[in-house]
Amino acid sequence: MITILTAGVVALVATLIGTKYFIVFLVHRGYGQFIRDDGPTTHRTKRGTATMGGAVLIAAAVVGYFLAHLISGSRITISGVLLMALLTAAGFIGFLDDWTKISEQRSLGLTPRAKLVGQISVGVAFAVASLLFPSPGGNVGARPASVYISLTHNIDWLRLPVVLAIIWMVVLITGFSNAVNLTDGLDGLATGASTMVFAAFTLIGIFESNQLCHGGAVSARCYDVRDPNDLAVVSVALAAACFGFLWWNAKPAKIFMGDTGSLALGAAMAGLAIYTRTELLLILLGMLFVIETLSVMIQVTYFRYSGGKRVFKMAPLHHHFELVGWDEATVVVRFWIICGVTVAAGLGLFYGGWVWGW
Repeated sequence: MITILTAGVVALVATLIGTKYFIVFLVHRGYGQFIRDDGPTTHRTKRGTATMGGAVLIAAAVVGYFLAHLISGSRITISGVLLMALLTAAGFIGFLDDWTKISEQRSLGLTPRAKLVGQISVGVAFAVASLLFPSPGGNVGARPASVYISLTHNIDWLRLPVVLAIIWMVVLITGFSNAVNLTDGLDGLATGASTMVFAAFTLIGIFESNQLCHGGAVSARCYDVRDPNDLAVVSVALAAACFGFLWWNAKPAKIFMGDTGSLALGAAMAGLAIYTRTELLLILLGMLFVIETLSVMIQVTYFRYSGGKRVFKMAPLHHHFELVGWDEATVVVRFWIICGVTVAAGLGLFYGGWVWGW
């Protein structure tokens, strides 16, 4: 528990203080955000706001994780290292996208194909590595990831061949990485929602650590998970980093996380779901991100097959509510409420899986 608390405190302080100086650095060099010409007109005042703040988020989480272990003297696990690698690698793809926008003075960064290739490459490397490293002892020889699709535990009848398991993990990582990216369109929206989701994974990791399977017996009342306590350390570092960043990212935002942050956070959510055996539960925990993504898919599909008609005034969904007259802050707070409700429901479902032996 000391390691978990230390990681949270270090990551929180790092973003609260570090973001301030990073903003000065970015503004001094003129590294500002470019705004879509077809976006809401109220967003044009945000042009030039410092971006790539995700670099601070990633650095704070990584420093919080490793420094907490150094201070407490606890063991760094392969699960934690792989998740930090996933966070950093996905963030690097986002950084290339942000840097392309800045260096070429345009609102579009990497081509969709280039970004997708990068995300898939990161996902494949993570998935393959996650199926290695059997546990040296303790909890039924669990590996970081499994070949089962999971809800609150591995679902026995949803065992996948290794290749399909890798594809499934890549889909989760790429899908949620892009989902957080789509949601990151209003001041503080994705940051606040991500804080709640990572806080939920912190609680899940702590609970699984207290209910580990031992002695070779696996049941619905215990968890066949590798390094759950360290997963809680990773989660709390990310939650605290997002919470501290929100101080500077809340309306009126002094800095945006950019694709550097959104792609990294979405990938980390998927990675934590894979490692905690809560892959399908992530849909509920991250329902806000799912809804935002579905709104884009619905809009694009309907536009294509209806001859140019639209379901929403603009997608993603948060822009639709802006255009019907909601103030930006109102949209953000109400979407946070939706996220809070679905996160609470997800935690309730997770606990119910243990109580009723799902």
